[in-house]
Amino acid sequence: MGDQTCCGMLQLGLKKAMPYLLMVGLQCGSAGMYIITDATLKQGMSRYVLIVYRNAIAAISLAPFAFFFERQIRPKMTVSIFLKIMVLAILEPILDQNLSYLGMNLTSASFASAIMNAVPAVTFVLAVILRLEQVKIKEVRCQAKVMGTLLTFAGALIMTIYKGPIINFIWSQKASHLVQSNDPSDKHWLTGTLCILVGCFAWASFFILQSITVKKYPAELSLAFWICLMGAVQSAALTLMAEHHLGIWAVGWNSRLLAPVYTGIISSGITYYVQGLVMKTRGPVFVTAFNPLCMIIVAVLGSIILAEKIHLGSIIGAIIIAIGLYAVIWGKGKDRLSPVQPLTDGKKVGARELPNSTADITKPAS
Repeated sequence: MGDQTCCGMLQLGLKKAMPYLLMVGLQCGSAGMYIITDATLKQGMSRYVLIVYRNAIAAISLAPFAFFFERQIRPKMTVSIFLKIMVLAILEPILDQNLSYLGMNLTSASFASAIMNAVPAVTFVLAVILRLEQVKIKEVRCQAKVMGTLLTFAGALIMTIYKGPIINFIWSQKASHLVQSNDPSDKHWLTGTLCILVGCFAWASFFILQSITVKKYPAELSLAFWICLMGAVQSAALTLMAEHHLGIWAVGWNSRLLAPVYTGIISSGITYYVQGLVMKTRGPVFVTAFNPLCMIIVAVLGSIILAEKIHLGSIIGAIIIAIGLYAVIWGKGKDRLSPVQPLTDGKKVGARELPNSTADITKPAS
């Protein structure tokens, strides 16, 4: 009897801890995406080719799940929906991934992961402009979203214009580096930051259009599959125009193969499934609360593996962005409890409402 009681308590404790364990694992996986991608790009792989392989692998990994799980609910494809999917593929794989990869290559993985936390704030601004989001400034939840947005932009601005002294960590001197890090010049740093910010704008625009598209095509896995597939096709066409040397397509048993496989499977199928699983029981705000953990892991691993130099300005800006992020998602969390919402509520994040954070996606290729 005692053994059964202990076993039951253990199972109950594990069940309660499972969402936390899954989210920590998810953030570790996301951090690995930044590190592996940055290392691969710095070792010379074309970002165009990486994007083609990444989205192709993502589409292949999603195809069987979309086919079997959504056979009964998948609506008929129309010209209007297909055109929206084509635009979504341009916004995400073409613009966001290309510019984010370029910006990461010119700055650092830790810097890019920190700036990407600005996506919810950019999405909020676009939603207000397009009147998909209502701002009642007298309400605390709206004040939190506005202040969070301003803090997020302030943090990004600080990271852009102020580098400050290099912060040396205990492990910095003994780090075993995978690639030799280059300290980018101020000119490249500014260019890289602008690329990441434009990538954020493209990603936020993707969220807006996705929230509209999924109402007409309420099959999230199938929609994600089509976006990845069209992204791979469009990226392949762009690569053929930008790169004329056939050798760039070659991969071996190295990071050139690991990067697209990892980002296509881990950052697509597994991430999508885990997010959906946790959100069903704990909601999107719980998921978004773990986002800064990815930023911290990337900063630590980046300094160890990639020999990245972390500046004081990046730390200050990242902290401010994290505070702004929590303010925005807190306000969005209160929206879910409000009787009046700007978009129809739904059980799956991204399906019926604007995302609270970069984690609230049916965009598996990110």
